[in-house]
Amino acid sequence: MQPLLEVRELVKQYRGVRAVDGISFSIERGSCVGLLGPNGAGKTTTVEMLEGIIPATSGEILFRGKKIDHEFCQSAGIMFQNTALQDYITVAETLSLFGSFYQRTRPLDELIEICALRDFLSRDVQKLSGGQRQRLLLAVALINDPEILFLDEPTTGLDPQARRNFWQLIHTIKSEQKTVALTTHYMDEAYQLCDRIAIMDRGRIIAQGSPQQLLKAHFENAVISLPVEQIPATLREQTGFNLHRRNTQVEIHSADLNASIRTLLEQGISLDQMQVRSPTLEDLFIELTGHELRA
Repeated sequence: MQPLLEVRELVKQYRGVRAVDGISFSIERGSCVGLLGPNGAGKTTTVEMLEGIIPATSGEILFRGKKIDHEFCQSAGIMFQNTALQDYITVAETLSLFGSFYQRTRPLDELIEICALRDFLSRDVQKLSGGQRQRLLLAVALINDPEILFLDEPTTGLDPQARRNFWQLIHTIKSEQKTVALTTHYMDEAYQLCDRIAIMDRGRIIAQGSPQQLLKAHFENAVISLPVEQIPATLREQTGFNLHRRNTQVEIHSADLNASIRTLLEQGISLDQMQVRSPTLEDLFIELTGHELRA
């Protein structure tokens, strides 16, 4: 089946900097694809090319098998990382204003219900909380009933409860078979929302697939975490362990948990503060790039 959106050898070159370096991927209808990476990885530049905001230096972006053009704007919804809203008007007036920009719009009552806006429709947009503002911006992005929705860091700055409430809205949108392209710094967000992810670093995609597939491909078992002061400097040489320093902890990626624990005991290392967990997407990023994924 033909993907809804397909990217072929996409490049964005600035003077002295290749921000996006020949990436290729596709987005199937009804799926959520996440672009992950630290600042400077090229993910926002990539999304801006997909949205038609900036031109590509070379490569192709195909929507329904054809190159994107000005009509693509009627089929796409965009929730920018920062969006300026008109001052001194209400939430209801904002929806009406943005609805006037499109040839075809979704009924406002549906958007109000989906995005849970009814309790503050008459409120001035300047007086919205962070979570309420993001729900309004999501409604604005959906107002033209788009086939594909672009979300650029949609929950940055929200408290944990507001983030999880927003995730539930995205799950509701996905249940309507909407297609979503998401950029995020939050690994739990990517794991919860994305059917597939593409990890970017220095303008290239270094891994792509479902979160579960990628974790299974790169990790066999568990991550052991111990305080850094309990780990001798010679442990790597003596044991061959794959060690990673993270803040005040040293982490050991273990394919055989029991054998690793025996080795640590043989080295005289106290296990009183040992923690064991399953690998995460952040572990995967560090494994592939050697750098923590951070905002």
